[in-house]
Amino acid sequence: MDKFFHKAEPILMDEELLRTVVVEQSTRDQLGRVSKVDDMTFDEVLQLKLSYRNLLNIDNLWEFTSLTKIELNNNCIKKIEGLDHLVHLQWLNLSFNSIEKIEGLNSLRKLEFLNLTANKIKVIENMDSLEKLSLLSIAFNCIDKFEIVLYLRKLKKLKTLNINGNPFPTTENYKLYIAAHFPNLMYLDYRTLTDKTKNEAFLKYQVAIEKLKSKEELEEAEHRQEADLQLHRDAFVEYLNGSYLYKDMLKDDQEADKIYALPGVAALHDTFESKIVDFCNQMFHLGLAEHRKRERELNLFLRGQTEAEKHYQEKASEMLAEFEHRHQEMLVELQQTDDAATLKTKFDQYNEEIDALQKQLMALEFQMVTQLEEIIEKFDINMSEMVSHFRDMMQSIFAQCRDLEDNYYKQVVVVAVAAVEAASSDGLDDVLDDMRESLLDKEVLTDALANSHDNHLFKINDRETELVNRLNAWRASLMKKIQDDIQKWDSIRISDIERYVDYLKKQLEAVL
Repeated sequence: MDKFFHKAEPILMDEELLRTVVVEQSTRDQLGRVSKVDDMTFDEVLQLKLSYRNLLNIDNLWEFTSLTKIELNNNCIKKIEGLDHLVHLQWLNLSFNSIEKIEGLNSLRKLEFLNLTANKIKVIENMDSLEKLSLLSIAFNCIDKFEIVLYLRKLKKLKTLNINGNPFPTTENYKLYIAAHFPNLMYLDYRTLTDKTKNEAFLKYQVAIEKLKSKEELEEAEHRQEADLQLHRDAFVEYLNGSYLYKDMLKDDQEADKIYALPGVAALHDTFESKIVDFCNQMFHLGLAEHRKRERELNLFLRGQTEAEKHYQEKASEMLAEFEHRHQEMLVELQQTDDAATLKTKFDQYNEEIDALQKQLMALEFQMVTQLEEIIEKFDINMSEMVSHFRDMMQSIFAQCRDLEDNYYKQVVVVAVAAVEAASSDGLDDVLDDMRESLLDKEVLTDALANSHDNHLFKINDRETELVNRLNAWRASLMKKIQDDIQKWDSIRISDIERYVDYLKKQLEAVL
């Protein structure tokens, strides 16, 4: 495998390199003429070719939001990262690198072509979101089991698969194995899978395929359950649908069965269970509805944030494009000036113009951050109101649960004590034989009921406290992340402005 990787000194993918590449690969028309790219910004670039650059990493691509194709093959990349903002990417070539793990692809939902040939990958994983992937080349890696490839069965649009050159066992015909397990596949290792091959594969692996389908259906059901549970957790109402809370309340009641056997108690208990479950279901559906509202509010905020950032980025791009034209004129004028005094005067003047540009860009950045802070403040107010409303409604229902428990407890005490007293006087030995020692004593009975009542209230209070604490922590964490992200990108943009200004001034100094 070493023959596939470069021995030259690797370099980092930085903004200066990316800008150079964008200029180098300027679009040509059919006559081969180079189109003007001076005014092009990163978010306008559709394709990026970074092959054979000895790149060590993937970074600084966050502005290339329109990118549909990127070639990163024949480098020294060890980790798939930095692709989160490339949501329109359809073509990704990472062949001939040093990648050991498939990761960092979750945002690439439009990806159709993925080339991972000649890396060091042992496991196929973390590709669930690539629902549109139609071609995958993962040849010449370190995959040594056919079963590892079966992960790709979940990619229903996969039509072309290249896996040759992997150290598969030689005891089995992997062409038939793949053809049987991927009935929608049209091409394997750059060759067409014929109907004859598919029929032969089906006959050979029919039983195994049926077992695999049953297993996958079970796994899919489990996956749906996990997804539903995660949704419930995100809404803070997990295990509030149905009788989970009720069962948890009774779990530690040591004398529950004996008490419910007393005449008249069972009917009270059934009514209590039904009402508690109704309250829980009410909270569950309320939680999901409020979660959807919070998600809509968050998406609305993110959309407003993106639009604001785009607006100011466009203004900055226009400003930079206009100045770039002026800057080129400056350089030409300096190169054509022979008189030292005049040269010094123009140099100082141009430096002042660059300083003025920096002030304009910084002022624009300040305006954008100010507007973003206003958007965040409004979002924080709206989200705080939604969280408070949800919390108040849930606490109101939990209070009703406590009232229900209090009433149930009082009724059970009256009925149970009356039943025991009647049993003692009427001699109902057949009903009370198994509880004579523990419950025939009125004091023992009331203590048992009180302990049960306290335990029920504890469970209700504990679930309420958990919900409120998690809800408050979620809101605080969300707002902190938003603020941290704003500060992070503000710092990055300011650094970019400073680097660009330094770049312009170095160009001026180079003319002297």
